[in-house]
Amino acid sequence: MAEYLNSDKKQEIFGKYGKSNKDTGSAESQIALFSYRIAHLTEHMKKNKKDHATERALLMLVGKRRRFLDYLKEIDIERYRKIVKELELRK
Repeated sequence: MAEYLNSDKKQEIFGKYGKSNKDTGSAESQIALFSYRIAHLTEHMKKNKKDHATERALLMLVGKRRRFLDYLKEIDIERYRKIVKELELRK
């Protein structure tokens, strides 16, 4: 895994958005983790416009996050609204 995303940072993300810092599987913690990675890769892409491999990885991550959000919206709209608001995914 990349050095910007060490296990301490993961624990922090899971602790903040999941039920506990061991909660790696919940949709909220996964969405938060993807959002963090997306933000990092977006910064990378601003500096390296021709890095198509990273661009593809970024698009795949965005799609993955989208699917998690769609799933969460289906099963529990309140949890969906809460995570969207916390992560400021809507402008």
